[in-house]
Amino acid sequence: MRGCWLVGTAALGVLVAAGSAGAAGQGGRGAGAVPVYRMAPGAQEVRGSGSATGGPLLRPGSATYTDSVKPGERKYYRVELDAGSSAYVSAVAVPRPGATMGTRDGIDVVLEDASGTSCGAGRHRTFLSAGGAYPVADYVERVVRPGAPCGAAGTYRFAVERGDAAGGDTAAVPVELRYETGPAARPGDAATSSGAWSSQPPPRTRRAATEIVGGSGFNDAAEIRAGSWKDQLRPGETRFYRVSVDTGRQLFASARFAGAAVDGAAPYVISGVRLGLSNTARGYVMNKTAGYQGRDATLSLATPPAGGPAGAGGGDAVRGMRFAGWYYLQVSLNPKVGRGGSGTVPVTLDVDVEKASAAPVRKEAGGARVTAVAGAGGSGGGGGGVLRVVGYAGVGVGSGLLLGLGVWTLRVRRG
Repeated sequence: MRGCWLVGTAALGVLVAAGSAGAAGQGGRGAGAVPVYRMAPGAQEVRGSGSATGGPLLRPGSATYTDSVKPGERKYYRVELDAGSSAYVSAVAVPRPGATMGTRDGIDVVLEDASGTSCGAGRHRTFLSAGGAYPVADYVERVVRPGAPCGAAGTYRFAVERGDAAGGDTAAVPVELRYETGPAARPGDAATSSGAWSSQPPPRTRRAATEIVGGSGFNDAAEIRAGSWKDQLRPGETRFYRVSVDTGRQLFASARFAGAAVDGAAPYVISGVRLGLSNTARGYVMNKTAGYQGRDATLSLATPPAGGPAGAGGGDAVRGMRFAGWYYLQVSLNPKVGRGGSGTVPVTLDVDVEKASAAPVRKEAGGARVTAVAGAGGSGGGGGGVLRVVGYAGVGVGSGLLLGLGVWTLRVRRG
């Protein structure tokens, strides 16, 4: 690989639920209304096939496609892969805001060759219903390297399968599909990042919080930099914020949920608040939840350095931070919080992007450093424009939760 590679400028977004397009975005946040996710502008509607031998062709680059999937349904799409590029095909599934989903509901995504051989581990994402019906996103990949499966050029099939909706919403769920390409892996890319890094956030001096309105999804996520940011969430709402993380830097973030105005004794809501993180390709990095009972609650996360070697080891967070570029913070409030009489809940985001003490640095054969720029890039300040991303992402998904008044085990398959 020579230098950086470009990821398409159009982001993976999510569909606007039927009949609610006018409510999306920052301009449509009426009192009590939970905005639905905004789809990518110009997304093309397609219909996946129920047969593995059919399905519409998804083209790489800036094109985005939309479809829907019913409980238990498996839909197929075709992608053309060459012999020299790595490929990433993604799906974003969007339940209705505040909907209750079945405990085994979610999506599986898989990429296969014409014979049905998988091009790597499939991914499973649940809708996390006990913490609110959050949108879920993940991708599968074909990585070109010696010994890796699916290395030949040809037509491959991408499948999206919906889980069991028993106990939840059985309506079809909108999905958004996208196909990206990147460079082939280089020798040494299988190595795991070995640089030392700390999970302790840097000391923070008291700083005034800037008011901001988070986006409804990936496409309209509000851009933030290091600092403190103040927003307000309605029960059942998820808001998105994007922050640029350059190669060798770590992201530290915390979400402080203030106490809510409640009538009488507020109910204790399991997974009442959430702080999630996705990478520049909409891959899973990590997810934090906590109970909420109308009192102050704080969730925090710390990432490994971004842009390290693209290996499969190191766990979800290390694999998820293989890119340098935009990272997407997601802050959610469980719809059950509203049963205590609360309206909106103030949330303060504290964000820092710091250079790791021994961050991994990738080099070309001639010794030149491979860097990554996202907009303005640098120390985590964001900017417009295209993303330049280092390496490839192997995003594993792992999130086992004990849920409910009883024990609910949510299945997660990881690569």
